[in-house]
Amino acid sequence: MASDAPDDSTAPGNGAPTEKPSDSYVQSFARGLSVIRAFNAQHPAQTLTEIAQASGLTRAGARRILLTLVGLGYVQADGRLFRLTPKILDLGFAYLTSMPFWNLAEPIMEALSQQVHESCSISVLDGTEIVYVLRVPARKIMTINLSIGSRLPAYCSSMGRVLLAGLPDDELDRVLRASDLRARTRRTVTDIDQLKAIIATIRQQGWAQIDQELEEGLVSLSAPIRNRAGQVIAAMNISGQANRTSAEEMVRRFLPPLLEAADKISSMVGLRT
Repeated sequence: MASDAPDDSTAPGNGAPTEKPSDSYVQSFARGLSVIRAFNAQHPAQTLTEIAQASGLTRAGARRILLTLVGLGYVQADGRLFRLTPKILDLGFAYLTSMPFWNLAEPIMEALSQQVHESCSISVLDGTEIVYVLRVPARKIMTINLSIGSRLPAYCSSMGRVLLAGLPDDELDRVLRASDLRARTRRTVTDIDQLKAIIATIRQQGWAQIDQELEEGLVSLSAPIRNRAGQVIAAMNISGQANRTSAEEMVRRFLPPLLEAADKISSMVGLRT
């Protein structure tokens, strides 16, 4: 059987499932991923106790996983502290290298960024969040430091709404209900019915805009990237500052070149999928 036998890796009462989801579920692998996810920008180096708490494991279980990751070169130990090594990037970049058309998209993004003098990004949907897979920054416009692998909530980001618009209605409803719908600014839309109405409009017009819903002063415009079957597989955006480019001006000046660039990338994707 593929599942591991129960061990003491999961502390009682920590919310871990009491039953295996299926016979093909490998608990030790899932626990290993939870340890890796315990590291982030706010906690780049942690003690064994901190990692155990963050991952929901016992100290003994977390220790076994950490020592395995140390042996494989993905984690290094520095006294009482553990931190990820650059080798961990192999896991993330395996996704990018398995989809080589993203490399072809980058020159189009760079040309678009130079044309509009704003940042340009591509992201994909992962659960209730978007994940950045390509980014061409023009200048720092957000307090959030964005790079490849960065995550943002889908419901209040322009790329997220484009990606949500590509979902079937039942899946859209599930994702919105699973989202942490909180007001990030005074303009953030958090009502599910209102979000569904906005997304319905995005489906009709083929693009989305966010005006200071994700962060004060940030405006962004997004368009879908589609595969050969016409399915939305990614989103591409242009981001700018509201005090320099209004939402209305962004649509007037930047929407045509954005749609053209997204169509070019979609055409390349169609040739390779």
